[in-house]
Amino acid sequence: MQKIATIISTILHPLLMATYGCLLVFFGLSNSIYAIYTPFKTKIAIILMVFVFTFFIPVINLFILFKLKYISSIKLENRQERIFPLIMTAFCYFGLFYLIYDFNIWPAVKLFVLGGGLCILLTAIISIWWQISAHLIGIGGVFGVLLAFCYYMQMPVFTAISVSILLAGIIGFARLQLRAHIPSQVYAGFIVGCLMQFCLFGLAQLFRFL
Repeated sequence: MQKIATIISTILHPLLMATYGCLLVFFGLSNSIYAIYTPFKTKIAIILMVFVFTFFIPVINLFILFKLKYISSIKLENRQERIFPLIMTAFCYFGLFYLIYDFNIWPAVKLFVLGGGLCILLTAIISIWWQISAHLIGIGGVFGVLLAFCYYMQMPVFTAISVSILLAGIIGFARLQLRAHIPSQVYAGFIVGCLMQFCLFGLAQLFRFL
């Protein structure tokens, strides 16, 4: 069971959630405006950019910090060791948001990236005192975006919402099985990720950014 939990935690790592989210938006929501009206080359370009800024660069940063003995493990199991790498990762998200801000792409994609950066920055702040689950913040953020699509943009994404809830349960089980968190840290992570993205889309709707 421990091996299965480790595999789940690795495949559904929070650093991959932005990439998975973009894949879902462009290819998983087949009847959405994002899937239908976005050129294939643009989809691939955006997904690659998101992957590089939100996964590849942060992983390289973690590896460098590990080699410099700034962190004891690239898994960031020590709460105090998480803070600086998380802040660096958040700035990768913000850098990507700055890069794509003037691009002629859907505002929802830009908001998703910005929300991801804010979620990670908040994770770093909370980690000063408490070991909140970054895994659940990641999947919670995806759930929050889908909820925003449904509520603010009237998009029928109920299947995707159901799948994201199922994945949240699986990830939560894996993190508890590995004794990486206690239940309250898992629940709090999901709620924080969901509220951050949902409220950000709500503000965007209020100020007519969407």
